[in-house]
Amino acid sequence: METIGKTISAKDRERLRSLAHRQQEYANSRRNEEILEQWKALGEGRKETPTVRLLFSNFPHEVITPRLQCEGKAAREMEEHLLSTLVGRELFDDDTPISGTYDLTWDTCVSPFGLKPHITRASGENAMGYHIDPVINDLEEEADKLRGGDLGVDRRKTEEKAELAQEVLGDILPVRMVMGSLPGAMTNPLVALMGMENYYCSMYDCPEMLLEIMDMACSVYERYYDFLEKEGLLLPTNGISPISQESFAFTTELPADHVTKTTQCWGFLESQETTAVSPEMFGEFVFPYQDRLARRFGLLSYGCCERVDAIWSDYLSKWKNLRKLSVSPFNNERQVGEYLRGTNVIYYSKPRAEYVTNPGPLDEDALRKYFRGVAEASSGCLLEVAQREVGTIYGDYNRGKEYVRIARETIREYWKP
Repeated sequence: METIGKTISAKDRERLRSLAHRQQEYANSRRNEEILEQWKALGEGRKETPTVRLLFSNFPHEVITPRLQCEGKAAREMEEHLLSTLVGRELFDDDTPISGTYDLTWDTCVSPFGLKPHITRASGENAMGYHIDPVINDLEEEADKLRGGDLGVDRRKTEEKAELAQEVLGDILPVRMVMGSLPGAMTNPLVALMGMENYYCSMYDCPEMLLEIMDMACSVYERYYDFLEKEGLLLPTNGISPISQESFAFTTELPADHVTKTTQCWGFLESQETTAVSPEMFGEFVFPYQDRLARRFGLLSYGCCERVDAIWSDYLSKWKNLRKLSVSPFNNERQVGEYLRGTNVIYYSKPRAEYVTNPGPLDEDALRKYFRGVAEASSGCLLEVAQREVGTIYGDYNRGKEYVRIARETIREYWKP
């Protein structure tokens, strides 16, 4: 432990401990207690005060990078971790809950296919665009290249991170091991290898082979779940633990202390790549394999940016363990509200991003009109609002805070339980 501790300089250590004290203060604040009550209500199926957050995953260069002060590599990684935890409260005053712990996850990996994608990224600082350079051009001829998915864990790397964090911060923020929702993405990694055009054409050109490939990917995830169980790597997914799409795992339906089976944990599935195919084709090429994985989960969060309205009745509604449904602007939001009203499935609203990313001052009237529509569409539903897909707030933290304030006030005025 002495050797590990020496990787953090005295100056960097002071900076990290200062941030840890700030996190502990936020975690123990009255405001955090109020936020936790909001999340607990959602997890218990009570329609009380919806949570509203502005998520920064697409613009950390504006809210994290400029505030980094540590010099050492290990220290900067820890500093980034701490700053990320504090963004919602310090910069935006949103409804992100704060834990009085320094949270780490096991360094596990799973890849459903035996190839790595080739992606060309857009040039320019902080550019986000990219192009898929297919490494599979003819699925029927090249299917064997996809075989041999991988899975594993790096215990040593995880333990070293935990030891370092405990040594530097443990008396302020005890280290806590957490686990995110169990993954199961199949169409996304496949499209990253084939490109969208090849993938869509394969549904017509070689449907039998595509079904075989989906079965293969599904089997890799099933082996991964078995691996997590056998190796004792499963952890409770409850409370302030992350689930995919930047949400949290609050629930009364899953264990909060000890788990041994994946059926005691949250899982996450999505297939935004098939949003343009018919519901019938989704039912043929995707749903049967998602259904196999969903049966391995205790609770399920579903969706990214795809339309879920078109596949709700025949497919998604069949999952009795579904508890969170992503509702992006590509949906008929009022229709989804009709589907979820009175159920125990959270309407996870992901509003349109341009109201905060358009240059110039925030248009408060347009914002209030838009969020009134969101509130009315989701009234009668369990509601969680998370503004994702934001590329910039022009480095203006007050802009983010004002956006959250307007959204929150409008939601609370027009959303009805």
